[in-house]
Amino acid sequence: MPLKIAIIGAGPAGCTLARILHIKDKSIQLTVFESEASINFRSQGGTLDLHVGTGQLAIQEAGLWDEFQKHARYDGEATQIADKNYLCYVKVGAGNSGKSTSTGRPEIDRSLLRELLYNSLPKGMVQWTHGYDLIVGADGTWSKTRSLVTDIKPFYSGIAGHTMSIPDAATRHPALYDAVQRGSVYSYSDGKSLILQQMGEGSLLVGTWSAHPADWQQTAGYDVHDPVAVKAAYRKQYADWHPTLRAFTQEADDPTFAARDLFMLPIGNRWEHVPGITLIGDAAHVMTPFAGEGVNLAFADCVDLSKAILSAAASLPSETSRTESPATTTSQAAAGTALDVSVRAFEEIMFTRAKKYQQLTYDLMSTVFFSPSAPRAVIERYLLRIVEASLGYWGRLLATPVVYAWFFVFKLIW
Repeated sequence: MPLKIAIIGAGPAGCTLARILHIKDKSIQLTVFESEASINFRSQGGTLDLHVGTGQLAIQEAGLWDEFQKHARYDGEATQIADKNYLCYVKVGAGNSGKSTSTGRPEIDRSLLRELLYNSLPKGMVQWTHGYDLIVGADGTWSKTRSLVTDIKPFYSGIAGHTMSIPDAATRHPALYDAVQRGSVYSYSDGKSLILQQMGEGSLLVGTWSAHPADWQQTAGYDVHDPVAVKAAYRKQYADWHPTLRAFTQEADDPTFAARDLFMLPIGNRWEHVPGITLIGDAAHVMTPFAGEGVNLAFADCVDLSKAILSAAASLPSETSRTESPATTTSQAAAGTALDVSVRAFEEIMFTRAKKYQQLTYDLMSTVFFSPSAPRAVIERYLLRIVEASLGYWGRLLATPVVYAWFFVFKLIW
């Protein structure tokens, strides 16, 4: 019998894993379960930048690189890190010229990425049946599959706020559109932030993240679900911020407002291996978005788990040689054991990789939201933490004098 794999969740991780397995070994029987009524049932979030060794690798392994290129934005990587006065401490690749300033991390809207992956699967693959060699939980932050392997649940990170959107910004609000410079703006001060992203269809996504108590939605003093009340509250909360930054919260369309709490799993979260079940993506290691690593880790999980499954599938007898003989039964049992061993090894790789980026995400979040006088007082530490994650201890050591010297001069001037 061929391997039968159930994937719970038709998000980016679930669809990517299914796609890779489908194109590389069509003998594997795949079923993807999705609780949503349709691909457009809920808001799909903001824009994603796919990294070379994780997200982009997964797209290539899935045979979707050419299709991805039709939607990728290589001019969407522009990044500004600013304070409430709109003083930019970091500006990378910013500009409205339309020319690519790419550093190898193309942007794509989450909704487009999910649709691309979903549509790449054969019709009928997304449904629900039973009787599988492996169940893969790719069902996100509030994964139901997770409860089969661990009792650990996500906890509130201490950061919450609103997301909202400014549609057709280039026409309706050209000054705000130009301020984002075809990329993203991350502005932090006083435990608050305004995070702005240009989307592929021309809208601007606005996030107002701040440190809040867990019950803030009940104790805020205003209706956090009423856009008029929210705008009035933000006029007060951001009263001393630069007028351009304040305007983003006031010009957003009312129907797009959504109050959100950000959750995370414990850093280094892991579970004792359970035969026949594993988790990937947010189901395994959900974190806040402040390092931009979530979807890339999910894609790395897909690549590694697909290799584990394909290795086990290769040990099965071919279709032409399968008979109901004791030898075949023994071979199938061995394949099941091989699958379990491979999945266990995959989980150890995933745990190690996820812990690194969970810690990075938490460190960056803590630096900008819980440090007095951020970003001015902590910009060096913030950037060097990113350098360390990319280049290791020695890379950080070499970069330290350069970063501190640069900002010493910067702060003398500004």
